[in-house]
Amino acid sequence: MADIAPAGLRYPFDTPPVGAEAVEVAPGVLWLRLPLPMKLDHVNVYALDEGDHWTIIDTGFASKKSKAIWSEIMAGPLAGKPVGRVVVTHHHPDHIGLAGWFQTEHGAELITTRTAWLTARMLTLDEQPVPNAESLAFYRSAGMEAAIYDKRATERPFNFADVVTRMPLGYTRIKQGDQITMGGRNWDVHIGNGHAPEHATFWSRDDNLVIAGDQILSSISPNIGVYATEPMADPIGEWLEACERLSMLARADHLVLGGHKLPFTGLPTRMRQLIDNHHSALKRLLAYLDEPKTAGECFSPLFKRAIGEGEYGLALVEAFAHLSHLHQTGLATRQLRADGGWEFQRSTT
Repeated sequence: MADIAPAGLRYPFDTPPVGAEAVEVAPGVLWLRLPLPMKLDHVNVYALDEGDHWTIIDTGFASKKSKAIWSEIMAGPLAGKPVGRVVVTHHHPDHIGLAGWFQTEHGAELITTRTAWLTARMLTLDEQPVPNAESLAFYRSAGMEAAIYDKRATERPFNFADVVTRMPLGYTRIKQGDQITMGGRNWDVHIGNGHAPEHATFWSRDDNLVIAGDQILSSISPNIGVYATEPMADPIGEWLEACERLSMLARADHLVLGGHKLPFTGLPTRMRQLIDNHHSALKRLLAYLDEPKTAGECFSPLFKRAIGEGEYGLALVEAFAHLSHLHQTGLATRQLRADGGWEFQRSTT
């Protein structure tokens, strides 16, 4: 199904590239798309022409299929010029999956934020055949359905090492306030948070381009979850702060190149939508907490649709994130049940 632009947004390029195809979205800037084996079945990547080589933004999963597509891309749209730099927006595997491959097999320089590099490298080294005790305890604390819990407790969990190539030592750090030259343009680096810690976005000083990764998407909101690695994190608070801050940079003519879905214009409107949507979700959730509830019991007010088993894990961590934000801002209380599940209730004070 084609994307429907929310009011105030426009999609200048309504047909995404397929396979090794590329769409030129601005002079010297190519939009490419890699497949993903999940409901969100693609990730957008971008190639910027540096004259004698290319800079690519994000990489897709590490898989034989992705490597084959990249080989076709390099021989086709990239015209045989080498990939000299890989710039990674954030640590999630659909974005950093082949960064190590480009480093070791193609001699590319890796550029990303410190948190993205450290997190990705740590996770690739932390391979688990079954969920560890901390992850299982976190599932119980979020109120995971018993049948799903029993199944997941004995299955191999998602491991970064399955879809992210080994990352060698060495990268170049970018941080808030930096400038970087890519594709003949000077870009300001602005850091987002919430969906992923220290998520890099790039704002061109020379034209209207914004490379946004998953921090700003056109027709969906990125997943914002709490995980066993930091169970007291507040990614919802970090997300809202980042959206408010980035919204101050937004212009209506910005062409936003996101990590998923379609490039779009109308950024001020979209930033307000993203902010308002999460405030609305928090209000719905707070109204629902008249009685104590776990995250696993709060899907209906948050998502307003049925959640299947394939989406269950992401829905659970996002529900927990919203509940934890209400708790940490004093709007809800929480109490630990005998089975280890946190129950949240609307505060009466």
